[in-house]
Amino acid sequence: MTVYVDKAKNPYGRMLMSHMGADSLDELHEMAATIGLDARWFQASRLPHYDVCQSKRSLALKHGAVEITSQELIEIIKRYKR
Repeated sequence: MTVYVDKAKNPYGRMLMSHMGADSLDELHEMAATIGLDARWFQASRLPHYDVCQSKRSLALKHGAVEITSQELIEIIKRYKR
């Protein structure tokens, strides 16, 4: 199982945001807790994910997340079992 961060750098106020997903929701939430994301920031939309600022993205990479494209991340998230 793997956690992923995409290469996106979408402006949000003064920050640039990327997206974080994983092979499973449990793994996604575990990484979020590890890097200090609040569970309330989880986006439980059609494509469940966390938006992450660049400093949290770097932390995720240091903790083993894999960098992929946004399109690759979308395909992985679509596989979640609900």
